[in-house]
Amino acid sequence: MTDSNALNRRHFVQTASSAAIITAATKLRAQQKADSNETLRIGLVGCGGRGTGAASQALGAEYNGKIVAMADVDEKQIEGSIASLSQKFPDRVDVKADKKFIGLDAYQKLIDSGVDVVLLASPPGFRPLHLQAAVEAGKHIFCEKPMAVDTIGYHMAMAAVEKAKQKKLNIVAGFCWRYSTSRLEAFNRVLGGDIGKITSIYATYHTGPVKPMPPASGRPAGMSDVEWQVRNWYNFSWLSGDSLVEQAVHSVDKIVWAMGDKAPLNCIGTGGRQIKAEDGNIFDHFHAAYEWENGVICNMASRQIKGCQGHNQDIIRGEKGVLTIGKGGAPFIDGPKRWRFRGEEKNMYDLEHEALFNAIRKGEVINNGDRMMLSTLVGIMGREAAYTGQLITWEQMLACTQDLAPDNLKWSDSFTPTPMPMPGVTKFLLPAPAKPEDQGKDKKKA
Repeated sequence: MTDSNALNRRHFVQTASSAAIITAATKLRAQQKADSNETLRIGLVGCGGRGTGAASQALGAEYNGKIVAMADVDEKQIEGSIASLSQKFPDRVDVKADKKFIGLDAYQKLIDSGVDVVLLASPPGFRPLHLQAAVEAGKHIFCEKPMAVDTIGYHMAMAAVEKAKQKKLNIVAGFCWRYSTSRLEAFNRVLGGDIGKITSIYATYHTGPVKPMPPASGRPAGMSDVEWQVRNWYNFSWLSGDSLVEQAVHSVDKIVWAMGDKAPLNCIGTGGRQIKAEDGNIFDHFHAAYEWENGVICNMASRQIKGCQGHNQDIIRGEKGVLTIGKGGAPFIDGPKRWRFRGEEKNMYDLEHEALFNAIRKGEVINNGDRMMLSTLVGIMGREAAYTGQLITWEQMLACTQDLAPDNLKWSDSFTPTPMPMPGVTKFLLPAPAKPEDQGKDKKKA
C-alpha cells in the first residue's frame, strides 16, 4: 500500500463498473495448463498460521503444484512458513530470495511475479485490495474469510467477484464449513425440507480470547502506529473487522446458508468489552438478532472471554424438526425424519483446496463470491447494530459509507483508528440527504 500502487477504495467503488472487461480470446496461464501435467505456481500472501495452513492444504490438494512466492510484512513470518512447509513438502517449496516480498505492497509484487494461483490470508482489512489486484491480474484465488471489514471494502470486493465471473476465474472462499462432509449433508436435508420451514436459528461462538492485546508498555520505542497495529491486527477493527466479523462469521455463514443465502431484512444487536485493554478498539462479546422474511428471527451470540463456558452450536428449528450441530460428534435431526450423520468426515480445509485445484485442472470454474460476500456483509451488519445500538436494515447496510481502512498508509505512518464504539453514541454512517437543488437536477435529467 505504498503511494505507487495503493488503491483509493472510494475511487474504486465509483469507477469499477466502467472498468474494461477482459476479451474472450485471452487465456490465463493456469487455464492453459489445466489439461496438462505442468506445474502450477502458487503464491501465498500472509504467512502466519492460517496462511501457512492454507499453503499446506493447497500442496496436499494439488499433485503438481509448488509454492514459489511469498508475501508478508515480516521476513521472519516468511522464513517460518517456508521452514514449516518444507518439513512436509521438501521438494515443493521453492521460494527463491527474489520471490520473498516484504512490506505493505508485497502482495502486488507477488501477484506480478508469474504465479498462477494466489492464496490470500493477510489481515482482513487488506483483503478487498488484494482480491481486486489478484482478479485484475487474472489469477485463480483462495480467499480466506472474512472478505471485507466495512461496506466500502464490501463493494470493492463484490466488484472484483463480478469481474472474476467475467474472466472465468476460480474463487474458493475460506468459509470452510461449506465444504464439511457432514455439514453439507445436514444443510442439504434442511434446505430439502426435512425439518419443514425454518422457524428460528440460535447460533453461538463462545470461546476465549484469540490474540490478546499486549500492554502499551510493550510497544518498542520508535515503532510506528501502523506497524504496532498490523502486528496486533486482531485488536483493531480496521484490520480484523472485530471478533464477530473475523471469527464468529463462520456461524453467521451457517445461518445465511440455512436461510437459502438470502439477505436478512434487518438486525438489532448488543455488545461491548469486558476485558480491559490499553489499546485496540474491538468488543469481546456480541449478540445480533437478525430478522428474515416471514418473521424468522436468527440469533447469533459470540464471546471471547477467558474463564467462561465454551459453547459453539447451531440449533436450527423448523416446523417439523430440529437440526443440531455442535452437540456431540455429528450433526443430527430430531423429528419425523430423524437423522444423524454417520459417514466419513473428511478434512474440510483439505476439501476446499481440492475443489479449487480440481476445477483449475479440469478447466472448470468455481466462484464462491456471491455467498462469501453476503455472509461477510451480514457479519458486518451484526457488528454495526451492536456498535450503534440501532436497528439496521439491509438497504441501509448497502448504502452505508463506512470506510475503516485508511488509504495509502505506509509502514512508518502515524494513524489513529476509530475509538472504542459506544452504543447510543457511535453513529451508523449513511450518505448525506440530497439537497433540494440536487433533487431538481435529477428530475431534469430523468
